[in-house]
Amino acid sequence: MDKPNMLERAKDIQDQLVAWRRDFHMHPELGFCELRTSAKVAETLISMGLKVRQRVGKTGVVADLGSGSPMIAIRADMDALPLQEKNEVEYASQVPGVMHACGHDAHTAMLLGVAKLLTQQDLPGTVRLLFQPSEEKGDEEGVSGAPRMIADGAMEGVDMVIALHVSPMTPTGQIQVDAGPGSGGVDSWFAKIIGKGGHGASPHKTIDPFYICSHVIMALNGIVSRRVAPFSPAVVSIGSLHGGHTENVIPEHVEITGTLRYTEEKVHQELHDEIRRAFELAKALGGDYELRFEIGDPPMINSPKAVSLITAAATDLIGAENIFPMDKGLGAEDFGQFSVIAPGAMFSLGTLIAGDERTGHNPRFDINEDGLAIGTAILAESALRFFQERKSG
Repeated sequence: MDKPNMLERAKDIQDQLVAWRRDFHMHPELGFCELRTSAKVAETLISMGLKVRQRVGKTGVVADLGSGSPMIAIRADMDALPLQEKNEVEYASQVPGVMHACGHDAHTAMLLGVAKLLTQQDLPGTVRLLFQPSEEKGDEEGVSGAPRMIADGAMEGVDMVIALHVSPMTPTGQIQVDAGPGSGGVDSWFAKIIGKGGHGASPHKTIDPFYICSHVIMALNGIVSRRVAPFSPAVVSIGSLHGGHTENVIPEHVEITGTLRYTEEKVHQELHDEIRRAFELAKALGGDYELRFEIGDPPMINSPKAVSLITAAATDLIGAENIFPMDKGLGAEDFGQFSVIAPGAMFSLGTLIAGDERTGHNPRFDINEDGLAIGTAILAESALRFFQERKSG
């Protein structure tokens, strides 16, 4: 009798995967507050006989299966979002104003599933499980969970790193993966346009920061279309604009903030230069400005070697006809912090609820839980193939 493949083995633990996912979904925690989640993860891994490190990157968990080199890491993020859930399901969030609206509950459950499947294997190296806090936001210093874990040694000795992200708009049973940029690099910018306040009836006696701001906004919105090469992905967006307190007073200053996205380092520097150039208009119009950048995560660049590994595993488990290129976008993802250190790739896992698309970061977000076994199997099989390729190569 043929030995069951990894997908069949993952389907055997489907009920456990669902139970883990729903437990995490009912008890969501925001970034760097994942105390219950990380404790549950650590307790589960210890019960499987794994060696576990807790409080890695503040609230992260690291566990190793096997020992020695080579080493492949698999990452799952654990944090939730500040949203009030609107789903009427038995496993709805029990925490007011907090919800797993991006699938991190599923990611965490699937990585526990990987641990359960791979504890039954004799591994010629190490599989490192990275349960990461706070992918969605930075701490008081603006630093998210991935670099905090890296600073605590989570990537030491790692030769390759892989991950997945649920995609509630991709049919269940399919995945998306390809080499190259998988998400954008991201920085935030914060500015103050400084004028001279005064009475609204006497604008000629003021230096109106709103008037200046209108010219700066036009310049900012022209950066991508007029200053960046057409085939280089880039975004400059304004996120907030605040100024004044009453209708008949021209204020001293206006505050404006935004985000920038890119996939090439050359474009990254160009965007910084052009944003500064746009704010220089404030001086030309008689005012002044203050501008600072908060450097965020680098773009996530999927390594061809890691993509080949995932594709080979997925082909055997779900068939080549169910593997598609990724939908390109400039959403940010701090997995790129890991894949700067070691070749890495993330794939999108189809979790579409038939006839009912659920977008991420939405109070009605949910997934088709049939995808849990598929994601678990592909991650586990990719790890085994990593060792096979290292041995044969």
